[in-house]
Amino acid sequence: MLTNDQLAKWDRENFMHPSTHLAQFSRGEAPQRIVTTAEGCHITDRDGNRLLDGFAGLYCVNIGYGRQEVTEAIAEQARELAYFHAYAGHGTEAAIKLSKMVMDRAPDHMARVYFGLGGSDANDTNVKLIWYYNNILGRPEKKKIISRWRAYHGSGLISGSLTGLPLFHAKFDLPLAGIVHTESPYFYRRPDPAMSEADFTAHLIADLEATIAREGADTIAAFIAEPMLGTGGIVPPPAGYWEGVQAVLKKHDILLIADEVVTGFGRLGSMFGSGHYGLKPDIMTIAKGLTSAYAPLSGSIIGQRVWEVLERGTDENGIFGHGWTYSAHPIGAAAAVANLEVLDKLGLVENAGRVGACLNRVMAQAVGDHPHVGEVRGEGMLCAVELVADRETRAGFDAAPGATTGKVVAAMARRGVIARAMPGGDIIGFAPPLCLTEAEADTLASVTAEALAEVLG
Repeated sequence: MLTNDQLAKWDRENFMHPSTHLAQFSRGEAPQRIVTTAEGCHITDRDGNRLLDGFAGLYCVNIGYGRQEVTEAIAEQARELAYFHAYAGHGTEAAIKLSKMVMDRAPDHMARVYFGLGGSDANDTNVKLIWYYNNILGRPEKKKIISRWRAYHGSGLISGSLTGLPLFHAKFDLPLAGIVHTESPYFYRRPDPAMSEADFTAHLIADLEATIAREGADTIAAFIAEPMLGTGGIVPPPAGYWEGVQAVLKKHDILLIADEVVTGFGRLGSMFGSGHYGLKPDIMTIAKGLTSAYAPLSGSIIGQRVWEVLERGTDENGIFGHGWTYSAHPIGAAAAVANLEVLDKLGLVENAGRVGACLNRVMAQAVGDHPHVGEVRGEGMLCAVELVADRETRAGFDAAPGATTGKVVAAMARRGVIARAMPGGDIIGFAPPLCLTEAEADTLASVTAEALAEVLG
């Protein structure tokens, strides 16, 4: 216990935690959990508490915890070759094999994959590629990127600018110039409750067209979006949305970046969200489920029409001047190879579709009629419960956004379940490992109902 107490003290005195109230944590006012072991869909902390992880870390432990095939692949790679760079045509067996595996799963019109470390650096890479692409095509003014409010694309300078959540902008001087946001496809929060789903979709497409007209199509390079909103509220797109968006982009010669960091590698019950919703992206961002977070790795999958221009650019200008020291790191690549093999061997993409449908169904049954539940929504192994003070008006609680959800999520943790209080509203989020069982889905739903009853009656 002395070691544990010392560890907790060191944590508060030395460790700067991401997405944390820094002052409260330092003073010991914010909660602290030190995780020690994990297996399947459960984690265990240093005090022996075992919790069902309803968020797979951060949407990322797709295959579940403790898969020895992946840990052994990491160890073997570290013993054989812990590191070598990927610059100037150098490669490793793991990175080359992974490239083939990723491209075999990607849509047919994709050409190559570039590896980084996380989704934020991948989206920074994507923007650099698109700027380069338009410079090579002689269109130096076509550089702006359209994102959406409530989108999440990372926490870097460019990726944080692409993100459409105020929490990630406030006091950071973001978004940077050249990043433009359009309306979010969030049907529950549509401006007029009388709007039908078809009317709302038409409204969104009109807003996108108006944004392009205001900025000038000749200044806009790309539109970036998650196939389904993740951190912004776990929101499936309204019917007809992606068909309408892609028609607008095609008309104005604007590239499409599909940010698949959350939806990639099975979370929706399909390998990629792009295929699930009928997208034909020019670039796809991957991370999280690529390795199930057993090691850091991300990727930018490049479409054929962009790739051909990149090749032309190096013929005209020499070496392509972009890279990270850890690009295609062999340990990350080895983890990803083993992870994708486990994903296939266990049929986890199919399980995500089947058990994810069960999760959304039992959650709606358990809490959908609660007087403070405005909506239960989701798809595949993604589910959200949106809380409101008044169901009729959709009004929020008097407390700061997220305060009520924080209490509910804390009550769930006391019952052995981890859920996420989503930023930007009172939304409880679920994104469990893809190996979740129907019995575990029942537990997530029943504990949510118990916690709601405790906090809101």
